[in-house]
Amino acid sequence: MTTPAFDTARWKPAALLPREDARDGALTFVVAVLCFIACLAGMTALSADRAAQGWRAQLTGSATVLVRPKGDETPDAAAARAAETLAGVRGVTQAAALEKAKAEALLEPWLGRDGLLDDLPVPRLVTLDLDPKAPPSADDLAKALKTAGIDATVDDHSLWMKDIARAGRMAGLAALGVAALVGAAAAAAIAFATRAGLAARRDIVEVLHLSGAEDRFIAGLFQARFARLAATAGLFGALGAVIIGAAVRALGGADGLTPALPVSWLDLLAPIPCPLIAAIVAALAARSAAMSLLRGMN
Repeated sequence: MTTPAFDTARWKPAALLPREDARDGALTFVVAVLCFIACLAGMTALSADRAAQGWRAQLTGSATVLVRPKGDETPDAAAARAAETLAGVRGVTQAAALEKAKAEALLEPWLGRDGLLDDLPVPRLVTLDLDPKAPPSADDLAKALKTAGIDATVDDHSLWMKDIARAGRMAGLAALGVAALVGAAAAAAIAFATRAGLAARRDIVEVLHLSGAEDRFIAGLFQARFARLAATAGLFGALGAVIIGAAVRALGGADGLTPALPVSWLDLLAPIPCPLIAAIVAALAARSAAMSLLRGMN
């Protein structure tokens, strides 16, 4: 009986680590969920920043003037004179005096319908549409009113714009905070899995040590393994976030499901780097955990 010749061309060495592990499925799911949350946080931050920019643009292009009548002048006449004066200021595209009924409608949520007496001196408002490219300052508007002898207060919405800018920054910081927490959680999960994998394969590690393998080589095996796992999980998480974002954009139109967070089709590109980032975080966490545990085995 002859022994068949050994074909070296077709022989491939087996992997030092098993290609599949029963725990890989659960770990992939956990990392995928974390990546999904991180991608949603990034898309939400982009939508919040876009909404803040839109609100700032609207406030920059408008102003409100509170007019107080003098002497025997009626509130309506004072408002009309203020609107006529402000219409001639450079940078003002339109000035309109607000009717008494609309002014009372603004006060109704605070005073109630019964609280608006006929003899109550309701102030008159003048709304201004400004040129967004060259809007006049509040000082310019106040100076024009003072020159015309009109007692009025100009609100250029600068206070609101500061609040909106602050809210936009807080939304961005919150998104970064969520991404940092998610990254830390993913790194902790990968580090735990690495330590468990090394402990379960202690015999293989000892054989590799006896064969002259260095700790860096052994750690590299776990690093590559968990980097591939995290990249796959990151891909699943990114795809899930893209599907949710596309559904929100498609169902809600240009403003999304809520005008407060308008979703753009370009926001769906935000999750693209997720698999790469997940792989890098997993590789660093796995290598750090492996090197720490291997030093203790020596």
